[in-house]
Amino acid sequence: MPDKPSKNFIEEIVEKDLDENRYEGRVHTRFPPEPNGYLHIGHAKSICLNFGIAEKYNGKCNLRFDDTNPLKEGKEYVKSIIEDVKWLGFDWEDRLFFASDYFERMYELAVELIKKGKAYVCDLSNEEIRQYRGTLTQPGKESPYRNRSIEENLDLFERMKNGEFEEGSKTLRAKIDMAHPNLNMRDPVMYRIIKKPHYRQGNKWYIYPTYDWAHCLEDSFELITHSLCTLEFADHRILYEWFLDQLEIYKPQQIEFGRLNLTYTVLSKRKLSILVKEGYVNGWDDPRMPTIAGLRRRGYTPEAIRDFVERTGVSRTDSVVDYALLEHCIREDLNKRANRVMAVLNPVKVIIENYPEDKVEWLDAENNPEDKNAGFRKIPFCREIYIEREDFMEDPPKKYFRLAPDREVRLKHAYYIRCVDVKKDENGEIKEIICRYDPDSKGGWSKDGRKVKGTLHWVSARHCIDAEVRLYEHLFTKENPDEDEDFLQNINPNSLVMLKNCKLEPSLKDAKVGERFQFLRKGYFCVDKDSTAEKPVFNRIVTLKDSWAKIKNKLT
Repeated sequence: MPDKPSKNFIEEIVEKDLDENRYEGRVHTRFPPEPNGYLHIGHAKSICLNFGIAEKYNGKCNLRFDDTNPLKEGKEYVKSIIEDVKWLGFDWEDRLFFASDYFERMYELAVELIKKGKAYVCDLSNEEIRQYRGTLTQPGKESPYRNRSIEENLDLFERMKNGEFEEGSKTLRAKIDMAHPNLNMRDPVMYRIIKKPHYRQGNKWYIYPTYDWAHCLEDSFELITHSLCTLEFADHRILYEWFLDQLEIYKPQQIEFGRLNLTYTVLSKRKLSILVKEGYVNGWDDPRMPTIAGLRRRGYTPEAIRDFVERTGVSRTDSVVDYALLEHCIREDLNKRANRVMAVLNPVKVIIENYPEDKVEWLDAENNPEDKNAGFRKIPFCREIYIEREDFMEDPPKKYFRLAPDREVRLKHAYYIRCVDVKKDENGEIKEIICRYDPDSKGGWSKDGRKVKGTLHWVSARHCIDAEVRLYEHLFTKENPDEDEDFLQNINPNSLVMLKNCKLEPSLKDAKVGERFQFLRKGYFCVDKDSTAEKPVFNRIVTLKDSWAKIKNKLT
């Protein structure tokens, strides 16, 4: 997979249209989410594509909510989608639209279709409609209500609108061809009776348009030039064009592209909703979720997500992208912008017996070697410090270069220390490591030129702050969790590990929610929204190990 794809096929189509002055030189796209859930990384591809095409060709892009189903949609989802699109860095200016604002106009066009003899009111139940529809190899069967008169259909449709009939008792269907090879053309439903209030329209409507009827009309009303859809809508294009042709109204050009899928995750809204409702995750913005809200809370940047989308490219086929590429993009971004700090996640105390008990030194520490303007900060050093428990072994194997009895290591930004003793508790657990330091090795370099192979991070026991750190892994253990009938059986029981007794350097005391840092040797972390002044909470965004770089090297 190339790092930066060349011009994609949609850009080629747009440029050809511009050369031929199609649509009078206009480029007008739209991002049309249904407000029935939170947006996920797959939607980010559509957002970047639609807004990106408009920006590249000096066009416009609308944000439009396809809110035609009051059973599943709501203000919470609208708010989250608006926030996500803004956060990704895109601006629809004054072009915020809702399908529900077009309901009256859609109804009038449905009446027009009835008058043309192209739509009828049907009394078949949903199950009967499915039975009558036929199969890919067998033609469908016409509804016994298909040949009602125009007058009767107009009367029944108006009474449907007025709420005179029960839910499920009637639908409005297009009259096309029950033997058509494309099942979408076999008299599709245009309206159904739903006696539930709409979050924007209240109790005004008792009938609601189906997605297929509404979607193409919205594109037409807004004079969209290039209607970019994912591949599952390719078989619907003939229906959309039929509707617009029968009504003799403006017809956009629909172009289908492949969906983005990720390993170790699911991107079905239905399945994501199950994860939330059944408590497998802590809400739509749980950092393990592939939602944009979840990625934002995890600590991902909009720049990294846009970079990821660009690297995955645009094709005519669906693709599955290795999650490692997404992690590679955030590492590349944060390597440039995240300040380096020290945090000990599984602490054990070190006592430096020859360091004065009352002495405190404030040492210089570089904030970010990748950013010349990041400067330095002061970190305190004293007699008692914490190091990672895994950085000490009593009986180390060969090629173990960390602390061990009678072994010397470098403390980052500080001194050389050598272990001279250990103290254990009643259970045999090491509770203190006794060391001596070399006063002539300040800054981590010995005056006599001797070298050590191990460098450890640490924090001052007297000055450090206590924090909770949450370590995240993939939500699923299987690369393709969807391949099993019950995707939930692939939930990773270790997808979240909460460390309650972490020790952080004092500079992190005033870190704000969303701020990102590199914890030396541990990965990239950000401040979670659960964080308080009394108990800071940090999420691990990603580890330092870059598996995608290794994969890419193998491919090339």
